[in-house]
Amino acid sequence: MSTEIKTAVDGLAKSWADFQAADRDAKARSDAERKEILEKANAAIEASLAAKAAAEAAATKAGRAVLGSGGDVDPSKAEHKRAFGAFMRKGLETGLREIERKATQLAVNADGGFALPEEIAADVQARLVDISPVRQVATVVTVSTNDYKRLIDVRGTSSGWVGETAARPETNTPQLAERAAFMGEVYANPRATQWSLDDVFFNVEGWIAESVATEFARAEGAAFISGDGTNKPKGFLNYTTAATADASRADATLEHIATGVSGDFAASNKADVLISTIYKLKAGLRAGAAWMTNKAILGELRAIKETSGQYIWQPGLAAGQPSTLLGYPVFEAEDMPAKAANSLSLAFGNFRAGYCIVDRVGISTLRDPYSSKPYVSFYTTKRVGGMLLDSEAIKVVKFSTT
Repeated sequence: MSTEIKTAVDGLAKSWADFQAADRDAKARSDAERKEILEKANAAIEASLAAKAAAEAAATKAGRAVLGSGGDVDPSKAEHKRAFGAFMRKGLETGLREIERKATQLAVNADGGFALPEEIAADVQARLVDISPVRQVATVVTVSTNDYKRLIDVRGTSSGWVGETAARPETNTPQLAERAAFMGEVYANPRATQWSLDDVFFNVEGWIAESVATEFARAEGAAFISGDGTNKPKGFLNYTTAATADASRADATLEHIATGVSGDFAASNKADVLISTIYKLKAGLRAGAAWMTNKAILGELRAIKETSGQYIWQPGLAAGQPSTLLGYPVFEAEDMPAKAANSLSLAFGNFRAGYCIVDRVGISTLRDPYSSKPYVSFYTTKRVGGMLLDSEAIKVVKFSTT
């Protein structure tokens, strides 16, 4: 463990101990005082979690090859990157289109612009995983066309037991449903001055990768959770939900578990709905399951205890270890809806089995030195989709009476 990560982990442990002490102290205070005390303690935990995440991200980044370091083994990749660098800095296109045509792993942009070299595109994808909570837990596939479909077994094939000479009755045949990815094109338009591009010490490849990944992650994060499927991925919260169990629910419908109170948790035994949600998920899917919610709800959950007196939220006090909620990893996603009447603000499930992200190969960029002088804009696009796979693999907590 690096010194920076150890310092951050130690800080998180202290913030958590301070929170527990503050929670105990707040019990004897008025509601207003208790709220103020816990808000301050929660803010300290958030700062410590952010410091830990930043230290881990810095360690991950340091472990990657530095873009532009000249460490390419494949001469064709090195040639592509050099040509693309000249295009980025000076707008020179000499030979770049021909290089793209020879690079079969790239999707050539017929509308103009050029594909990012494989190394830069891979760095963008790696940064997206670092930033996006859904990408960290969902299935991700890469395709070469926009038409991606999967067949899902929604009924299954039955089986039975027979003796050595007994007849073998015909079993049910599987019932298959087709899932098609909802595709869209996400874009970013980072800008830099020509002076900075002329500076030989300016890492233009690293800058474009970081800028593009940040914007892509912001747009994707919202789409994977609540996107409506129109020119964008369809998020898992945009599918129909019902209170019925797995065996009797319509296909592509998620099960919701009501808190019993409109817009809030129950006044007492708040953890009960979370425990119920865990055991609504089939045992085979619970291995690899995780929670996903927003910061405000996480702050509220930190003060909840089980009947044993143990807090249901626990910080991850090791490098790379996520915080847990009732023993399962919990991921903070700012795009999860705020707590309100009938909101679906808390999700639990095996997202790898339940949701699929579809990346179309290739990221294209168009250099524009004219529209925003003295800035040079790099209009960068990427096609991405998303779809529900197994509606039994994700459960959602509904802040409602039913």
